[in-house]
Amino acid sequence: MSLSVAQGFTKSLAMTVLSEIGDKTFFAAAILAMRHPRRLVLSGCLGALIVMTILSAVVGWAAPNLISRKWTHHITTLLFLGFGVWSLWDAFHDGGAEDLDEVEAQLDADLKSNGGATKEKNQDSDELKKQRRPLLNQFFSPILLKAFSITFFGEWGDKSQLATIGLAADENPLGVVLGGILGQALCTTAAVLGGKTLASSISEKIVALAGGSLFIVFGIQSFLSTVQ
Repeated sequence: MSLSVAQGFTKSLAMTVLSEIGDKTFFAAAILAMRHPRRLVLSGCLGALIVMTILSAVVGWAAPNLISRKWTHHITTLLFLGFGVWSLWDAFHDGGAEDLDEVEAQLDADLKSNGGATKEKNQDSDELKKQRRPLLNQFFSPILLKAFSITFFGEWGDKSQLATIGLAADENPLGVVLGGILGQALCTTAAVLGGKTLASSISEKIVALAGGSLFIVFGIQSFLSTVQ
């Protein structure tokens, strides 16, 4: 792995983990996994995040071809510094518990609007259907597609998506994609296996402070570096 790929990989991995833990899509994956088969939820959520990471990296890679590299470099610097200040602001206005309650309320409302049953009935019926379905139908199950769509549209325009675009414009896109995918895989797996417990045991303030500090470090490094 070359130095530029390794640098993009490291930055993307750190940024993704600190941006996604405690994010609304993290909570959504955790709640869905408590109501539906974990394998389908993990596949849907992770698939959406991988697609989003690749799309963001492609946009970031193409940006210097549409705008001069000097401008994309300055925009990236401002993005990182801005997101750093934003995250630090969030750290002192901690809304982690409210985010969890909000996501759970939204999913409950969606479940009721679709005439949903209780969590136990959903899990029992899912298991019975899973045994009868062919593999292809399981892959395109409503649960997997729901997890994919909730995650994809939840991440669209999110801070982490814009940061990935900026990072890919300034670093090796391959490294950014690999680091982002690994970070998303770690966070999504943690959410599916025990996200609600994890969310209640970690400090949202510390995560936001660490993420904000990381963005500011990236911004300062970008500001001090020369445009190639």
